[in-house]
Amino acid sequence: MIRSIFFFKVQFQVHSSIFVAMQNKSRYFIELAYDGTHYHGWQRQPQSITVQEVLEDGLHKMLREKVAVTGAGRTDAGVHASQMLAHFNYDREIDLEHLVYRLNRWLPKDIAVYQVMPVTDKAHARFHAVKRSYEYHFLLRPDPFQVLQAYVLFRKPDFELMQQAAQILLEYKDFECFSRSNTDVKTFLCDVSEARFEFRDHKVIFHITANRFLRNMVRAIVGTLLDIGYGKKSVNDMHAIIAAKDRSKAGASAPAGGLFLSKIEYPKELFL
Repeated sequence: MIRSIFFFKVQFQVHSSIFVAMQNKSRYFIELAYDGTHYHGWQRQPQSITVQEVLEDGLHKMLREKVAVTGAGRTDAGVHASQMLAHFNYDREIDLEHLVYRLNRWLPKDIAVYQVMPVTDKAHARFHAVKRSYEYHFLLRPDPFQVLQAYVLFRKPDFELMQQAAQILLEYKDFECFSRSNTDVKTFLCDVSEARFEFRDHKVIFHITANRFLRNMVRAIVGTLLDIGYGKKSVNDMHAIIAAKDRSKAGASAPAGGLFLSKIEYPKELFL
């Protein structure tokens, strides 16, 4: 099922079996998902394979011209996305359904395109996103079918303490302590609106939503929560860690393989 990406779960609908975009609708959002295990992140790198590079190569072959895509964010090496949005420009007519079909036939099996949508000319996949959600997946026992998309915990931490500590995140805005060191950003302010754990048999999923995230922020938060769950830090230590604004005070980053970019939300007015 394609995920909703609008406010109030407003979902894009195609009103005819084949939607042909006209020349005056030159900007498009592309919704995709990928398993990041074999990629060096989203963003193009000089000597490493990335999701952006593969997607742009596919669009080049399908549209017969070079197309640059701009993603809603940058996932690191090994990180997955169950929903990523990116935009690109193209001025000729496109049969959007056929483009999706052809892309999925050409792309490797660990990347899937869900839909391509016409948007307003100024719509920006990164700057117009108003909420982003991530999931971090834990396994409480080894599972050969999920081991590349989750972090196996051979000792169960105290998730009740971890949940208490996670709620403290909602009390703060400045998360410099969870940002990758020497990152060139203008502000460390983020508005976290959700931080909770979900339990599914032998899997545990940490959900976190904010208007924006810093580089490495979610993995640093998860690593800190694990320290609390294993008794290395106390719940109240979370206050001191955030107040310190010092990355060295927080826990080590959790492994990349358990992290998913899971949802991106935009104002519905961007979509045509």
